[in-house]
Parts: sequence; C-alpha cells; structure tokens
Amino acid sequence: MRDQFSILYVAYPLLPVTPESAGGAEQILLAVEREIAAAGHRTTVAAVGGSQVNGRLLVTGKPVDGPDQYEQREREHSAGILEYLEKHPQEFDLIHDKSGSFFRHAADCPVPVFATLHLPRSFYREEWFRNTPSNLHFNCVSQSQTSTFADLPNPPCVVENGIAVQDFPFTSIQDDCLLWMGRICEEKAPHLAIAAARKAGLPLVIAGQVYPFRYHQDYFDREIRPHIFEGSSVRLIDTPQHRQKLELLCRARALLLTSTIEETSSLVAMEAMACGTPVVAFRRGAFPEIVADGETGIIVGSLDDMAAAANDIRRISRQACRERVERCFAARRMAREYEELYRGVLAATEPQAA
Repeated sequence: MRDQFSILYVAYPLLPVTPESAGGAEQILLAVEREIAAAGHRTTVAAVGGSQVNGRLLVTGKPVDGPDQYEQREREHSAGILEYLEKHPQEFDLIHDKSGSFFRHAADCPVPVFATLHLPRSFYREEWFRNTPSNLHFNCVSQSQTSTFADLPNPPCVVENGIAVQDFPFTSIQDDCLLWMGRICEEKAPHLAIAAARKAGLPLVIAGQVYPFRYHQDYFDREIRPHIFEGSSVRLIDTPQHRQKLELLCRARALLLTSTIEETSSLVAMEAMACGTPVVAFRRGAFPEIVADGETGIIVGSLDDMAAAANDIRRISRQACRERVERCFAARRMAREYEELYRGVLAATEPQAA
C-alpha cells in the first residue's frame, strides 16, 4: 500500500465547518483533517460553501438560511458527493464520513467508507445498520458508546476524540462565573445549568448557537430567553467567535455539562480542561470517561449535587486538568489512531499478490 493516500471527509450538511462551529463533529473533523494533512496525505472535505479546511473543499451547496431544511440539504449534500464520485471514481482511496448519515450510501461508493458514529444509537435509524455493505466500516468515540453497537456484524472499534491542545492556552487565573457552552437545544439542557447556577448563587454564561431547527428555536424561546435580561445573573453569548470561546474557557470557575442524553463524548469538556478549567458533569454516557471524578472535575447525580460541586470546585487542580488532556485527548493521538485504521481498511481491500 502507498505511504500516502487520498481521503474524502464528509461533513455535516447544514452549516460551514469553521473554528467557530458549535458542533463537536465539525470540530473533530477539522482536527482530524488538519493532522492527517500534516502527515502528508491528500485531504478533501465535502461541505457547504464558506467552510475552512486545510486541504481542498468540495462544495456541496450553500448554508441553510431558514429552519427545518435538514432533509433537503442532506439530499443535496449526498447527491453532490455521489455525482462527484461517479465522475472521479479513482480520485480517493477512502471516504471518512463525519456527517452521521452519508454512510447509508456506502454501497454506491467505489472505495471503502469509514463512518464515525458521534451520536447515541437512538439518534440513528435502525434500518441503517441492517445489511451493511462489505466496504462500510464503523468506529465509536467512547467505550460506553461502543457497547450499544456490539450487535453489529463487525462491532465498531473505538477512537476517542481529541483536540489540538496547543491551541488552548492554559491559565491558573479564574473568575467566579460558571460556563455552559455548546449547541443550545433541549437535550443539551442549558436550562438545567441556569437552575444549578442559581442554586449555587453564582453567575452563569451560556455561550452557544441555536441550530436552524424549529424545535431548537422554540426551546430557546421557551426555556432560555426569559432568563436573559439586563441585570440577570445569566448572560448569553450567541455564536461566540473562537477568541471569545478561548477567553470564556480560560476564565470560568467551572464548565457545567447538563445533557439529559447518554452523550458519547464531550469536546467542550476536553477544551475546558486544556485551559485548566474543571468540569462539573452529570453521570451520563461518556462523561465519566472524560472527566476524572475528583481529579479534573466532579461527577454528580442531581441539580443539588451540581450546585454544591460548583461551590466546591476550587479544590480541583487546574494543572491536573491540563495534564489529563495532554495525556489522553490530544488530536495527534486521535489522528494516529485513525491513520492506522485507514491503513488497515485499505490493506484489507487491496488485491493480494499471486
């Protein structure tokens, strides 16, 4: 097999992939693609216009300009990729799907398709995992997640997410403000962060983005907007720029993780810890795999426990937070593991010498 190869990365279809992207899958795609390109491989990213990538950008359409356009945009996105592959069947050695849905078209692709499953299993349609073609391979991003896919014919391997640690400045200085950061939607539950912060008697910053889904927007209007007013202890930063994001992560007293679903990973927890900020998280999904309870944060079971932990969090060493991310969650480690998987998949599909 060649030392270098050509990879097509498939992004989430709705919004541009940039350092300001609120979604973890988009941020992971950027980190992996950057490291793989730096290793000398040829990378292409299929995404909407305006995306910022290290290799070549294959534009599949425009960003959405209104709510509830996912199905239309996903069809356009997939059709554009398949049309390009039909015209250029030998351009890529492998496709890495980070979109969460393109892998359904693996049977129509001329090369192996490697799909990272970023979401809990309940977020996927079960028929997508039936009668999967031989050129389709999966990976999960945590041990807790992979246990839910153990019934697949070829159970997924695990490549834990990682971040470019060097891009996150460490500081030992902190303010009293708590931080919640991410996609603003019901399952991520920033309304629970508001409740916990009020119980703790501490101010809270909510920094994130409302994605273009009507039910996300309705949730924001119903559960978050009423708490945002002059003089409130809750402050909203809508779609923070990368510089703002770093400042918030560095200065927060603690990051709150309030998801009500079994999260498969948490990029923002890694980013916070890289900056020296400890994490208070509900005991859900992969959170206990990322946050070392009592060492880099506190794992809790209730709102009252979260409030108490927020007031007790200064016993956590900020240096220990940074060291854990450097040791366990570096993007270079993640990229090396993906590169090994790529090589294994390609070696298995190459014709054997007579």
